[in-house]
Amino acid sequence: MPIEFVKDSWPGSVRTVTIGATPEEGGTRTRTVTVGGEKALPFMHFEAEMQHRPAVAVEIKDRRPEDWSPLLLEMWGEVVDDPAAWAKAAEDAGADLIQLSLSPTDSEGNETSPEAAVATVKAVLAASGLPLIVFGPGQADLDNALLVSVADATKGEKILLGICEDKNYRTIVASAMANDHLVNARTPMDVNLAKQLNILISDMNMPLDRVIMDPTTGALGYGIEYGYSAMERLRLAALQGDAMTQLPMLVTPGFEAWKTKESKVGDDVPDEWGDWMARAINWESLTAITLLESGADILVLRHPESVRRVKAAINSLMTVPELA
Repeated sequence: MPIEFVKDSWPGSVRTVTIGATPEEGGTRTRTVTVGGEKALPFMHFEAEMQHRPAVAVEIKDRRPEDWSPLLLEMWGEVVDDPAAWAKAAEDAGADLIQLSLSPTDSEGNETSPEAAVATVKAVLAASGLPLIVFGPGQADLDNALLVSVADATKGEKILLGICEDKNYRTIVASAMANDHLVNARTPMDVNLAKQLNILISDMNMPLDRVIMDPTTGALGYGIEYGYSAMERLRLAALQGDAMTQLPMLVTPGFEAWKTKESKVGDDVPDEWGDWMARAINWESLTAITLLESGADILVLRHPESVRRVKAAINSLMTVPELA
């Protein structure tokens, strides 16, 4: 006797958002990445087709990151001193997108200038044809200064710009609108705050198909259950028809996982923790794969092996099983 599956029927769906623009679309990218469009909870293929697979971005920096684990620096090698070479290496490692993080200062301790930020972004665009995400240093005033210049200098590329928060969203959204870019709306693991920021951005007449939600998360063992819950509630609200939560979600499991002690430190730890490299990659991979199940559409990772594992997991999850 065949098994009868009970199916949910949802009135709402997630918007589709496309990052990057090809030459025919006014940009220079060799391909674009489209995410979103879900009409059911993640990977519930028997309820609704998942039109767009989750995407994996690789984070690179505009200069050698002094606060990254030595395991990461050893893995990437000398390319960490050249963001253009690093972007190409990230593409070769299987990235769907490149996420460039701008530093607050240069290697000599001087504040990063808009001119330097623009030069780095242009070098990365020239080195890789993948769609680009550009995040500022996370300081509102400096983010505004750098991202406005980047937006002006790359008009039409449909770059995803961040960090767009409640304290600086007006400037970044205005620049994105004027130059045909997208914005990454970040809030601290709270459904109501995420919805409120989306409303504020929408009130500026920014099309919601050019907005990605960044609800933030914790790493495995460091509050991931709280972030997972917030993301799950956002996705449920979207499927139930709440227009201001019907946006794809981006999360940064690479940043979160590699700042934990278990990933970052190899000395003076219990023997039971096992091999440092294996442990660190597991921490990043498992964080990312867990967040896939909460509705993540874009995962930003740091280690190439994590990229390989997470993409393999996505391939498996996107395979529609045959139901009896």
